Amino acid sequence: MAENLTLEAVREQVAELLYEDPSELTDDEDLIDWGLDSVRIMTLVEQWRKQGVQISFADLAERPTLADWWKVLEPKLP
Repeated sequence: MAENLTLEAVREQVAELLYEDPSELTDDEDLIDWGLDSVRIMTLVEQWRKQGVQISFADLAERPTLADWWKVLEPKLP
């Protein structure tokens, strides 16, 4: 559920899609440089929408760091 969505949970979900260890991803690294593509971003968007988070692809693609994503996600949590 979205109430379990934390910055660390987001980091773990992204790391899983990238086949990386979550500890390797810092808050300010550009996730596109790590290989996160539009298909994977949409996968995250759909997962979070199913949890009730009103998020769009553009919200994430414009700011591809964990820190920026959390700034967008946190206020939208149900």
